[in-house]
Amino acid sequence: MTPAELRAYCLGKAGAWPDEPWEGDTVAKIGPGERGKIFAFLGEQTLGVKSARTREEADEWLVRYPDDASVMAYIGRSGWNTLRIDRDIPDDEIRDAVDTSYDLVMAGLPKKFWPPASG
Repeated sequence: MTPAELRAYCLGKAGAWPDEPWEGDTVAKIGPGERGKIFAFLGEQTLGVKSARTREEADEWLVRYPDDASVMAYIGRSGWNTLRIDRDIPDDEIRDAVDTSYDLVMAGLPKKFWPPASG
């Protein structure tokens, strides 16, 4: 998966929008403006995502992909991991990781900020 494909996948999620909270760092957020929450950190070779509700659950990524998954600095204790997108993690698992992060972060938003259900 290329960085452009990853960005398109993240921003294709309902209600998702790009932001650059720190110069040169692109993220995907959900929710309105200042209340928007990051669900993906988009790097050139990496993706930062909320992998699980707990650190213990998120550690499954570290066991399965010891060379390509790591605990994110600062927020890793809350279940966030950094995944390499240019090596051994299959694209479908990268997409699943984005989906999980999106769902977990959206669940933490007040329902009035959830995007309308499609279908």
